[in-house]
Amino acid sequence: MKKRLLFMVFGALSIWVFSTALVTAGWQDILKGAQNMLGTSDSVSESEIVKGLKEALAIGTVKAVDLVSKTGGYYNNPGIKIPLPGAVQKAETLLRGAGFGSKVDAFELSMNNAAERAAPEAKSIFWDAIKNMKIDDAKKILNGGDNEATLFFKNKTYTRLQETFEPIVGASMGEVGVTRTFQDLNATVEKIPFADSFNFDLNEYVTEGALDGLFIMLAEEEKKIRSDPAARATDLLKKVFGSK
Repeated sequence: MKKRLLFMVFGALSIWVFSTALVTAGWQDILKGAQNMLGTSDSVSESEIVKGLKEALAIGTVKAVDLVSKTGGYYNNPGIKIPLPGAVQKAETLLRGAGFGSKVDAFELSMNNAAERAAPEAKSIFWDAIKNMKIDDAKKILNGGDNEATLFFKNKTYTRLQETFEPIVGASMGEVGVTRTFQDLNATVEKIPFADSFNFDLNEYVTEGALDGLFIMLAEEEKKIRSDPAARATDLLKKVFGSK
């Protein structure tokens, strides 16, 4: 009877997650639900715990991606805004003095806009990582530090994200003219005495900035879960796993 009741509760929780959570809920809601579920029985299986954690991670990654991919998601957030590349920063004063201030500003904004356009592609990549999560991965996340889930995603998805983001970033910058602006600025710098020309891969620079910002936001979402008193199901999950 107890097992049947647990199954019914878990099934109801799963239905609630997939019907409403992706729109309105955060990780805290999912983990709080898991906490209530765990309180009904001391015989929750590992597979059930992993399933609950996967649902929580799915909600968190969607929220992080949505935050960075909205208009101004990078540019208006000082914590993840992609700054002018170092070589451009060194020449910034000279460029503004030569009347190219508006182009410098447009260049910086366009880099961040390109990152926003690439960001939504991360959702399916994160989902694949979650789908393939093993019990050992779940234990490590539950027993780890504030950013253990973020480190899991970075380890499992970074290369694929980089390969996916870079062509989108390049195409986006080409469409809005940022590549042309960059070339114009570089041509101007080359004519200024004692100024160094820009010698770096622009697509690579913006792609790395986009991914850095995405993982910063993912880490912030994870930290909220672990630090909020309403979301302390993590401790109960550790107890069930018996890994500590």
